[in-house]
Amino acid sequence: MGSMRKSRLSHYKQDRLTEHFISGSTARTAASLCGVNRKTAAFFFLRLREIITYELEAESEAMFGGEIEVPSR
Repeated sequence: MGSMRKSRLSHYKQDRLTEHFISGSTARTAASLCGVNRKTAAFFFLRLREIITYELEAESEAMFGGEIEVPSR
């Protein structure tokens, strides 16, 4: 996965936090394992959730958006 833009975290720490996010770890546990502040990890997890939500909405809009054609009898 690519790194998050405008983040001061190193790519390595971003990747490690992403791995912990995927595995279902809490932000506090991930923070202590990766050596970052717990608030930083919580914010990073929040941003990941926002990105996932945005991508899912865009995907569903592409799939189900647009006009519906109803055949007439």
